[in-house]
Order: sequence, then structure tokens, then C-alpha cells
Amino acid sequence: MSFVIAGPQAVLAGAADAAGIGSAIREANALAAAQTTAVEAAAADQVSAAVAAVFGSHGQSYQTVSAQLAAFHDQFVENLAAAGGAYASAEAANVQQTLLDLINAPTQALLGRPLIGNGADGGTVGGGGQPGAPGGLLFGNGGRGGDSTGPLATGGNGGPAGLIGNGGAGGRGGSGNAAIPFGGTGGVGGTGGWLFGNGGPGGPGGTGGLGGAGGRGGFGGQAFLIGAGGAGGIGGLDANAGGNGGDGGNGAPGGFLYGPGGAGAGGDGGMLFGHGGAGGGGGFGLLQGGNGANGGFAGLWGHGGAGGAGGTGGGAAGAGGQGGLLYGGGGAGGAGGDGTAVHTNGGHGGNGGAAIGLIGNGGHAGSGGAGFLGTGPGGAGGDGGSGALLLGNGGAGGNGGAGIPPVGGAGGRGGNAQLIGFGGAGGHGVDGGSGGAGGEGGKLLGQPGPHG
Repeated sequence: MSFVIAGPQAVLAGAADAAGIGSAIREANALAAAQTTAVEAAAADQVSAAVAAVFGSHGQSYQTVSAQLAAFHDQFVENLAAAGGAYASAEAANVQQTLLDLINAPTQALLGRPLIGNGADGGTVGGGGQPGAPGGLLFGNGGRGGDSTGPLATGGNGGPAGLIGNGGAGGRGGSGNAAIPFGGTGGVGGTGGWLFGNGGPGGPGGTGGLGGAGGRGGFGGQAFLIGAGGAGGIGGLDANAGGNGGDGGNGAPGGFLYGPGGAGAGGDGGMLFGHGGAGGGGGFGLLQGGNGANGGFAGLWGHGGAGGAGGTGGGAAGAGGQGGLLYGGGGAGGAGGDGTAVHTNGGHGGNGGAAIGLIGNGGHAGSGGAGFLGTGPGGAGGDGGSGALLLGNGGAGGNGGAGIPPVGGAGGRGGNAQLIGFGGAGGHGVDGGSGGAGGEGGKLLGQPGPHG
């Protein structure tokens, strides 16, 4: 067996020499072009002119071929230089990996965890997702959790980070089948670094089978000192005619010093029958709470999912999902998050979901969050959802959140009825906040809602 040894410096030097040869040939061709491409006739007769034309034609052909060879030579030089750079990068990577192996060996042997480096992603064993490996104690992201394939199987949890790094994402929950039509819960996101890093997002819930509900989204991973809390995973969908969408996972708290929380959206219901899943709630955040997620939509027949509540720290709430295209009420809006000592304002309440079909009531809106201990304004209440096209009442507006008079939260507007139904009541203002207007009554039969 023969071996080939490639020295990066020698390869790069060869590329430089080849480039120099190409430059010299170009200069020689340029000097010869004037004398070889336009040859003067030796005499004024036709024979001399024809001979000169033949030699000039040969000179022009030579210059054409020379230009093509020069382009090929340039490509050769570029490839040779790239090969030298690749060899140099490979050697540097080998040295770096060797150095990391030496650094990580003690902690790997004692704690089963490297000092520096990302954790490995989890696989799938027997239909179940495996957890992602933790990141390095000093620096490194957690590995992603493995996806599950079996029904009701929970996705693998994301691996945690060490001092600095992001938590790994949770794996997907398993999908339902004909025998067990329920989707599995998504895996929990890994925690962020103790000093700096975001929590990993929760895994999505598994898709439901025929008539079964989708799985709940996994909870987001928590951040510690500085970083955003991981978003909760989206609830699993129902891929068939009937079945409810899965609830979204709750967002994790943000960092204690800085960072918002997150939330996950609810899954949509089945295309024919099924309710939308509830949106996940926002996580706590000292500077800014996470926003609640919107509820999932229904399909043809079903109610919209409720919106998630805003996280403490003034997080805004999620809106309720829309009702079914034929029948179904809109989902209720979530409540706004209360203020904190740093973020004193209360969060806005979520709007109620609209009933967009023929029959169904609009969703009630969520109330606004309270300002922090009377030191901040309250959040406004959400607006109620509108009633269905043929028969349905409008949803009530949300009440405002408590705050410093006269800057308490305003009440939300009541939802309108369409053809037959009562308008939703307006939300009440609190601590000086204005009340919301009542919704309009049905155009054929109904009464307007009272003002807040």
C-alpha cells in the first residue's frame, strides 16, 4: 500500500509558483500578439498578401487557444490553492479536537460530561425519543431531544446547557395510529446556561390519528440569569376528519436578571370535527413576561381553543381561536400578565375568538393584567369576539386591570352579533380606566350589549 503525504505549506507554495508561471506566459503572449496576429505582406502582390493573411490567422488562433488555456490554468491554480487551504483547515481542526479532548478528559471521566462542547442529539429507541446530552460544563449547547414515533410516546427532553449555552430543543411526540389514535406529548426544552443562554423550545405534540387528539406541546426550557425562556411546543394537529388539536406547551420563565418568557400555540382541530387546542401561557419575566399564545382554530364543526395567559411581567395574552366554519363558538381570550417591580405595566387581555360559521357565540375576551402594587398602569381588556353569521351572541369584552388612578386599564369592547343575537357586554374599566362599548345586536333580532 502506498501513502501520500500532503504538506499544506508545500501545496500553497506550489499554487503560488503556478500562478507566477501563468503570469509569465500571459506577458509573453501579449508581447507576441502584435507581431503574430497582424503580419504585414512582404510585397504588394496577391501571393504575399495571402501568405501574410495565413500567418496572421494562425497567430489569432494561437491567441484564442492561449486565452482558453489561461482560463484553465487559473482554475487549476484556484483548485490547488483551495486544496492547500482545506489541508490546512483539516490539520487545524485535528489540533483543536486533540486539544479539546485533553481539556475534556478529566470532567468526562469524573462527571460523564465535557468541559467545552455541544451535547449530542438524542436518537429514537423502540419508538421513544431519547434525551439530548448536556452541553459542556463551561461552554456548550444542550443536544436536541429525539423524536418519538410511537403513539402516546413523549418526545425526548432537550439537553441542558452548562455555564454558557442554550438548552436543546425537545423532541416531537409520537403520532397516533389506527389502534391508538392519540398523539404523544412533546419533549421539554433543555435549561439554558447558568450565566447566559436561552432555554430550549419544547417539542411539538404528536399528530393525532383518526378521531384522536393531537398531543400537548412540550414545556419550554427555563433560562437562569440572562436569557429568554424557551417557547412551549405547538400542540399536535389532528390529521383526519375528527379530533381535537393538542394544547400548546407553557413557555418557561425568562432569566432572573434579563430575558422574556415564551409560549406555544395550540394546535388546530380536525378538518371536520374537533376543537382547537388551548394556547400555552407565557412564562415569567422580571423585565418582560412572555406573551400568551393564540388558541387553535376549529375545523368545520367545533369550538376554538382558549388563548394563553400572559406571563407575569406584563406579558400580553393570546387571542381565542376561531370557531368552526359551520358550527362552533370562538375561544376565550387569555388574561394579561400582572406587572412586576421592574416592568410595572399590566399586560393586555386577549381578544375573544370570532364565531365565523353559521351558528355559534363569539368568545369572551380576557381581562387586563394589574399594574405592580399600584405603581403602574393596568392592562386593557381584550375585545369580545363576534357572533356567527346566522345565530350567535357577541362575546363580552374583558375588564381592565387594576392600576394607578386614573390610569387603570380600559375595558374591552363587546363583540357584535350578526343576524340574530345579542351584542356582548363591554368590559369594565378599573381605577379610572374607561369602560368598553357594548357590541351591536343582531340586525334581524337582538339587542346591543351594555357598556362597561
